Amino acid sequence: MDAVIGPLDLAAHVDEALAVQAAAFGLGPDEVAVRRQIVLRHMTHPGARAFGATTPGGHLAGFVYGMPNDRAHWWSTIVEPYLRAQGNDAWLDDSFVITELHVHPAHQNLGVGRALITTITDGAAEPRSILSAIDTDSPARGLYRSLGYRDLARQVLFPSAPKPYAVMGAPLPLLRR
Repeated sequence: MDAVIGPLDLAAHVDEALAVQAAAFGLGPDEVAVRRQIVLRHMTHPGARAFGATTPGGHLAGFVYGMPNDRAHWWSTIVEPYLRAQGNDAWLDDSFVITELHVHPAHQNLGVGRALITTITDGAAEPRSILSAIDTDSPARGLYRSLGYRDLARQVLFPSAPKPYAVMGAPLPLLRR
């Protein structure tokens, strides 16, 4: 990995971060515009933090952000019934949620995502972490499993998402290789 991991002022670098997310996730301009407002709102939440992976040339190779979970947040209200049905809704309390983690395709499979998620969760006061990922057998889900995340609920449907998601949780600190 040739990128350096460090704190990221996500509000100041939102457009660069969303360009990474668009490349990694295949987002169009309209989706990016919507997500821009969401990211800026999220960064005002108490305890919200972000880290970036910066290349030697000064480009953002990837980013992660998250915050202490709050059952009143939109994401929690969507996933709570799915978690409750599996007996896992207690995971919504005292958890650090990984809101977004994206690595530019040119920098994937180099340890950037692993370094970002372990860095942000190592600084969390909460004893566990939760996140959602598209519910398919993907490299991202493989990474999360290797860090100790396990499925808490599957086939979670978000109103604007065309594909179902899985909610995953892990005790902190995350597993290391």
